[in-house]
Amino acid sequence: MSELISIVIPTYNGEKYIKECIESIQKQNMNTEIIVVDDISTDKTVEIAKSLGCQVIVNDVHKGQVAGKNTGIRAAKGKYWLTIDQDDMLADGALQKLYDEMQQNPDEYIIMAKLKDFCSPDTPEQKNFCKPQPFYGILTGSTLFKTEIFDKIGFWKEGVITGDVIDLTNRLMKLGLHIKKVDFISCNRRIHNANYGRTNQKDEYKDYARALRERMKKA
Repeated sequence: MSELISIVIPTYNGEKYIKECIESIQKQNMNTEIIVVDDISTDKTVEIAKSLGCQVIVNDVHKGQVAGKNTGIRAAKGKYWLTIDQDDMLADGALQKLYDEMQQNPDEYIIMAKLKDFCSPDTPEQKNFCKPQPFYGILTGSTLFKTEIFDKIGFWKEGVITGDVIDLTNRLMKLGLHIKKVDFISCNRRIHNANYGRTNQKDEYKDYARALRERMKKA
């Protein structure tokens, strides 16, 4: 059996897709703990997560998605850590592949695979927003971390709404570390009319610009 992998799902009103997300993790047949960090949902998200055997942490005030990841790090017991959005699904066999890559590269702290967009069946009008080819660049669902890395680089920057890849890369560069990319699809990324990335695009551009300016200052 593999060493324990902690999988964190930050949630908010995710009842529509959360069951599929959790079941995609449970189908991996790996040694996992699933930690759902809920930002005070007003629907059945928490009820569904508990019924599927997840550990559920409910915030006492709204904190946002990034803070949910940090809460999940604090609660994690696994040697490895992965986060996934509530509306996405792990591809079949993805955790085993990520875990195997980590065993074959013991000096690495972070392994990143690719994501593949799919148009949610309930919102077919969103198909034009799907990228046609698998891609790198998003951490959620694609990236396995050694949990100890957070002791070295600190937690996620909660002032960053999106753009977390550049922020993480900046901190890794300070330590002479990097993200190792591997060529397979680990996550099916659902595109629908309430995608977090799409509804926060303006903030994403601001975050990337801010992170790039910080990198240039330190270059």
